[in-house]
Amino acid sequence: MSTRIDCDTCLVRGLHCHDCVVTVLLGPPPEMEIDDDEMAALGVLAAQGLVPPLRMVTPVASPELGTA
Repeated sequence: MSTRIDCDTCLVRGLHCHDCVVTVLLGPPPEMEIDDDEMAALGVLAAQGLVPPLRMVTPVASPELGTA
C-alpha cells in the first residue's frame, strides 16, 4: 500500500508547507507516492526531531445530518 501526496489538494498548503517533510526533503512536488515502509521511516525521523512530520490535510466528506 502507498500514500499519495498531492500538494494541490492539501487543505493547509501555504500555511504549513515550510514545516512539512515533503517540502523539507523534496521541495513542493505536484504529487508523489510514499509506501508504508517509507512512511514508517519518515515517522521515526520525525519522532526524533530530524525532519518535520507530514502536515498534509485532505478534505473528508462530512456525514449527512439527519433530522431527529
